[in-house]
Formats: sequence, C-alpha cells, structure tokens
Amino acid sequence: MTTVIKAPGEAAAERAGAGRPDGGAKRGSDGMVLNVFSHGFLALWAVLIVLPLIWLALGSFKTDAQIGGSALSWPANWHLDAFGRAWDKGIGDYFAHTLIVMVFSVPLTMLLGSMAAYVLARYPFAGNRFIYYFFVSGAMFPVFLALVPLFFMVKRFDMLNTYQGLILVYVAYSMPFTVFFMHSFFRTLPAAVHEAAVIDGASHTRIFFQVMVPMAKPGLISVGIFNILGQWNQYILPSVLMQPQTGADPERYLLTQGLIQLQQQQGYATDLPVLFAGVTIAMIPMLVVYLSFQRQIQAGLTSATLK
Repeated sequence: MTTVIKAPGEAAAERAGAGRPDGGAKRGSDGMVLNVFSHGFLALWAVLIVLPLIWLALGSFKTDAQIGGSALSWPANWHLDAFGRAWDKGIGDYFAHTLIVMVFSVPLTMLLGSMAAYVLARYPFAGNRFIYYFFVSGAMFPVFLALVPLFFMVKRFDMLNTYQGLILVYVAYSMPFTVFFMHSFFRTLPAAVHEAAVIDGASHTRIFFQVMVPMAKPGLISVGIFNILGQWNQYILPSVLMQPQTGADPERYLLTQGLIQLQQQQGYATDLPVLFAGVTIAMIPMLVVYLSFQRQIQAGLTSATLK
C-alpha cells in the first residue's frame, strides 16, 4: 500500500472543498464576484471624488462665459490671471495666517497627545481608565455645543482674534482623537523593548523620545495627517474666535474664512474663476501632503492589526 503525503495547504484545500460537489469552486466564484463589486465601488467612489477637483482646477483657467457655457469643456486659454486676482484680494494673507496657526497647533497636538497616550497605554495607575475614557468622550462631544462657553472663556483670557487663542483651542479640539489613536498604537508595540530600556537605566523621557517614538513613527504620521486635514479645513472655530472685536483690531481670517470673504467681496459682480482659483489654492497643499505620505498613512492604519 502506498502512502501519499500531501502538503498542509493542499490538505486544507481538500477539507474546505470536501463538503461541496464542485470541490470549492463555488466559493472561489463568490470571492471573485465580491472582489469585482468592491473594486467597482472603489472606482466609482474615486470618480466622484476626482471629477469635482478636476472641474475646480479647470475652472480656474476659464472665463465666466466659458464656465457658464460648458462646465466640462477645456479652457480656451491657459493663463493664471484668476490666481493673481485671488491672491491680490487677500488669499495670500489668509494662507499665511493659516500656516502660522498650524505650524504651532499640529506639533503641539502631536507632542501632548502622544505623551498622554503613551502614559495611559504603558503605565497602569489609579484612574488610568477614567482619564482615557475622559479623553475619548471628548471626540463624541459636538463642538457646536461648546461654542458659547468657549467664546466667553477665550474672551476672558483676552485671546479673541489672536493666534495663540486659536492654537490652544485647536490643540484641545484635536487631543481626543490623537490620544485614542495613539493609545491603541502604543499598546501594540513590543513590551520587551520598553523593559530592556528600563533595565539599561534609561529615564522615562529618554525611553519615550528615543525608543517609543521612533517605533511609533507610522502611527504618528497617520494621526498627524488627520490632524492637518482637520485643522486646515476647520471653519466653525475660526469663525467664532478670529473675528475683530474693534475697528482697530487686524483681520486675521484663516483660509476657510477667506474663501467666504472672497465670495462676499464680489457682490453682484460674479467672478467665478477667482473663486475656483481660491479653492484650488486652498486644496493644493493638502493634496501634496496626502500624496507625499500616502504609503506611511496606509502603514500606520494597518500596522496595529499586523503586529
């Protein structure tokens, strides 16, 4: 009698298809149908996202007559006059104000959020879970409910229409999601590395900045991109906190406010290419950031499940 030794993969495949007369072919066809459906849905979703962006970008190079004639036609003359007019009407100042705020708000959010998440994930102490759920509950609290007390609180500190006031609010607004995301990520990191650093006599600060932060780089990049996108597109908070209080106060409108101001400045004289150019200027930095760190974002989102 001859004994046939089969590979584990072949044996598992036979066991999977043993209950079917077609040997598991039906399962393969079902998976193919599901794969085609998912890819088709993703392709449709990509078209719905990309087409409006292309339409906006092309509208920046057209005239009002061309936009009104055919929305999907190519520009007759490729010129940058609309971008120049949008820049002269204040888009440049609004862009600079937004950069000033985010240069400080995003690093502060990442520093404080990652430190809080690291302590909550690695050091058990009384009240640990309460503090963690306190942070997480902040993500479920609508910002609209806090606008009135937030306005009076910032006004009491004399920080209305100031960069530092909006920076602090942005940091507090982004902390819940940052702590929630990084807490889960720090818990997936190997504890042996942390214990080895403790045995070697490294301080808590050194362990965090020189050991844990480099290991958590994919997660930091991912949550950092989400914070950049959220703070860049924020409108309700700057609209409430960045309004001149007196006639002598300077206008420190951010880019989202500036686009509304650009629309209101036109009055009855509609200049759609300027509006399209302003929106294009606002979205180009975010597209560059996302496309530059696309692989890191995917690695950060999947690393927690792979480790």
